[in-house]
Amino acid sequence: METFPKIISVDDHTVEPPHVWRDRLPARYRDVGPRIVRAPLKEMTFLGGKFAPVMGAEGDDGPIGDWWVYEDLHRPLTRLDTAVGYDRDEIKLEVITYEQMRPGSYSVPDRLDDMDVNHVQSALCFPTFPRFCGQTFTEAGDRELGLLGVRAYNDWMVEEWCGPEARGRLIPLTLIPLWDAELAAAEVRRNADRGVRAVAFSEIPPHLGLPSIHTDHWDPFLRACDETGTVIAMHIGSSSRMPSTSADAPPAVGSTITFANCCFSMVDWLMSGKFERFPNLRIMYAEGQIGWIPYILERADVVWEENRGWGGVAEKVLRPPSELFAGHVYGCFFDDAFGLGNLDAIGAGNVLYETDYPHSDSTWPKSREVGEAQMGHLAPDVVERIVRGNAIELLGLTADGLWRP
Repeated sequence: METFPKIISVDDHTVEPPHVWRDRLPARYRDVGPRIVRAPLKEMTFLGGKFAPVMGAEGDDGPIGDWWVYEDLHRPLTRLDTAVGYDRDEIKLEVITYEQMRPGSYSVPDRLDDMDVNHVQSALCFPTFPRFCGQTFTEAGDRELGLLGVRAYNDWMVEEWCGPEARGRLIPLTLIPLWDAELAAAEVRRNADRGVRAVAFSEIPPHLGLPSIHTDHWDPFLRACDETGTVIAMHIGSSSRMPSTSADAPPAVGSTITFANCCFSMVDWLMSGKFERFPNLRIMYAEGQIGWIPYILERADVVWEENRGWGGVAEKVLRPPSELFAGHVYGCFFDDAFGLGNLDAIGAGNVLYETDYPHSDSTWPKSREVGEAQMGHLAPDVVERIVRGNAIELLGLTADGLWRP
């Protein structure tokens, strides 16, 4: 392509600096809230979609890494959290320290530099320690501390990560207290008042022990999103369960079928009736890719047309699922030539681009080259729409693609 639009990535990641909760929690909680401890690794496995690290004690043998410690949780920083800059064959499941990661993972100035290298103008970032929709705080025992932890993260996200130093190039994505829909709604409104237009949510809440979207449990939260224009962003793995086939399946199995949870989740939403009840509601699937979408829409329409009478959706899903998809759902991709080859069956207005920095799947520093290779058959105005235009509209950015509170 003669020119390729500056990218607005809707799925990157931040590795939270050690001070996030230390500086923002009340003094009585600073010794029990999330904090970094440098310690050896005793053992670590990642099989059947389950990540299981064990922290050693001081003086134990084993590689040294930085660990987030919070209540009974011991979660290490790993090479998979921040793999950019390393050869693919060098990326192993291993613990690391902050000094061993690329500074752009946690430092705003360095992140902007790495975005420049990658032809990226702006980026929306998912969390690391809280996990993709704040499951860490949901699983904790102390609900008061958990709520403070969620709010502290959101304040850091808005005021520091996306603060003046970012110059509008980092777009805030906030969390909610998943255990209480009313508190979640209040947090959406609190952040919407300061210009936030994206909130993280679980692709399949029942995997977290929470009610499904087929109940009315989430209505206060959904109403807040509907009324404030806040998009619900669901990342693969935001149900704390990556798809797999067996307890001993290697990570490569899950990595190949990561889209599966997004697939299941999208059918849930299309058959839930929520888009009829909340007409301004919009959802997006980060890192879910898009090539699977056409068949799911075709099948969902057939089921709705032929089986809705006994399928439990006749009275609440009043339009074909493909029509609901067109008005409410966005698929996100970083490397999906097949999906782009079938864009007409998806809709150019329902697709967003991402780079996944700094994860092992990231196309950094060649996201532009990947985009040029896979979108070369598309008209320039369609490329513009996918690479930045849809994100500008969805996230309420300025015409030049920046976030302004």
